Amino acid sequence: MNVTERVTGFAMRVAEASVALRNASGDKRNELLGRMAELLRARSAEIMRANAIDMEQGGEKGLSSAMLDRLLLNEERIEKMAAALEEIIELPDPLGRVLEEWTRPNSLRIQKVAVSLGVVGIIYESRPNVTVDAAGLCLKAGNGVLLRGGSEAINSNIALVEVLQNACRDVGLPASCVEIIDFTDRAAVTEMVRLDEYLNLIVPRGGHGLIRTVVENATVPVLKHDRGMTQIYVDETCDLDITVELVHNSKVQRPGVCNAVENLYVHSRNGEALRAIAADLQDAGVEIRGCPRTLELCEGCIPAADEDWDTEYLDMILAVRMVDSMDEAMVLIARHGSGLTEAIYTDNEENAERFLREVDSACVYRNASTRFTDGGQFGLGAEIGISTDKIHARGPVGVRELVSYKYVVRGDGQIRPS
Repeated sequence: MNVTERVTGFAMRVAEASVALRNASGDKRNELLGRMAELLRARSAEIMRANAIDMEQGGEKGLSSAMLDRLLLNEERIEKMAAALEEIIELPDPLGRVLEEWTRPNSLRIQKVAVSLGVVGIIYESRPNVTVDAAGLCLKAGNGVLLRGGSEAINSNIALVEVLQNACRDVGLPASCVEIIDFTDRAAVTEMVRLDEYLNLIVPRGGHGLIRTVVENATVPVLKHDRGMTQIYVDETCDLDITVELVHNSKVQRPGVCNAVENLYVHSRNGEALRAIAADLQDAGVEIRGCPRTLELCEGCIPAADEDWDTEYLDMILAVRMVDSMDEAMVLIARHGSGLTEAIYTDNEENAERFLREVDSACVYRNASTRFTDGGQFGLGAEIGISTDKIHARGPVGVRELVSYKYVVRGDGQIRPS
């Protein structure tokens, strides 16, 4: 059986299973998520054994420490995955909601009602927790899900999906409500994104190269999470201690994720803040690549190259530039960003509100860490990704963004006169 036949077979099975899922009650879908959480906890040792194989192979392949961190599964992370499923259970059922309703002059009663999308394909790299988060959100919204994880996490992902499929069987739903492409041939991605007969949406999560491959080859609609390229502007006035702490958290806590800051712009009249931020980050092991004025003020930095301002490092590296105004900072943010997350740290109310109003990104912050760009932190339970698109969904994509709608029209004999 060739790659096309194998991938099509997975998609067909999910499409068939999604009919039962779409028609399942909200209580049944919640029961499924609860059983998944139970089995994740019960089979954590088995999952970690599979993950250990991936970690060993990743080390042999020379994966960076940040990439290995994204790959790692331990008891704590498995518990977080199970807890995330339980949080999703507590969310309102996204299906069957009446979004709008009205009555026409001829007495036709029209309702716009939320319905499932059908089958969602998720293409992602490194992080095996996406396997569970994506499946949980899709299933809550009545969607079947076809997963294609990265080769570096293949053993972990297969073990996790086996647990999820067992949960489906336990509650009387088809195991194929969740499927994973269980081989690592890169041609599988190209085949998957063309299966518009069976898939209703593709969500790619990963590096810029993966996103471009999906967008350029897909016939299925794509909801994309492009590069992170999160950026921060430190204004002329700010609370110094808070700002140092916020930048530290935004960069150091988990540098390998999309909401970690990559570019920092500091007002030229706030050299004190720049020096304090740089000293703190360097103590934490961050390499600072600075503009000429940054190099003059801060020791131990290296010169930034042109490409640094457009590089999503996902590592302990930060590009830093001094600017002469907030306007200059906003121009640079628009030029170098992906539209995911930007922040301003300032004491100036007028500047803050203008920044929040004018910066065109999915998430904009004042005086808060950029690390909050996350479905769980936003109260969505979890997320399937963070969309940098503007059509259908933007920002963290939770269960309410994984539905479509249909019009339900009730009449009592009306005919159209012309």
